[in-house]
Amino acid sequence: MVEWLKARGTRLDACIVGEPTSVDRLGDMVKNGRRGSLSGKLTVKGVQGHIAYPHLAKNPIHLAAPALAELAAIEWDRGNAYFPPTSWQMSNIHAGTGATNVIPGALVVDFNFRFSTEATPESLKQRVHAVLDRHGLDYTLDWTLGGEPFLTPVGTLSEALGAAIRAETGLTTELSTTGGTSDGRFIAKICPQVIEFGPLNASIHKIDEWVEVASLEPLKNIYRRTLENLLT
Repeated sequence: MVEWLKARGTRLDACIVGEPTSVDRLGDMVKNGRRGSLSGKLTVKGVQGHIAYPHLAKNPIHLAAPALAELAAIEWDRGNAYFPPTSWQMSNIHAGTGATNVIPGALVVDFNFRFSTEATPESLKQRVHAVLDRHGLDYTLDWTLGGEPFLTPVGTLSEALGAAIRAETGLTTELSTTGGTSDGRFIAKICPQVIEFGPLNASIHKIDEWVEVASLEPLKNIYRRTLENLLT
């Protein structure tokens, strides 16, 4: 849809994504931005061999461990008023044949950055490669950019939505950029104001996700009030 609108030269003025954002009560939190997601698959090459003859092999686990420890300890940035600091986390690590007496020939590590607007994919890639190169590793690294960060500063949309939430629920909502990625990262490319707001996310990504039926009526009312606030 975004590519189609871009091809037509169409830009949106404002957009509300119906992502579930509420935490304890409907309307207590909305998202005015999201961190970017950058994943990497690192393969560190060694030489497989018998564990009793380590001089005839090169253990990629031993070779990579200092570099991985350094990456885990790096302060990538300090975030800003809207975003927490960029984080780097390993999600999977694998090496070996399953035998206890074989030095593996390769180590594979999956990792992910959740990064703020203080960083760019290019700067993060450069810093990772610099660490790996400094440790003299023989490696390959494949990158996947899942999405870039976006941010909607306080403005007409957040004020209209905040007023609608107060009128319907009595709550003063909290602006937040925590959590995963969403479709907002695509829409932000053609829209200067993107905010996510929806029902409670207590069951998000769990078996039998659910939405409280009692929240549907006030949720509809908040959306309607927001439109009224923007158009009047």
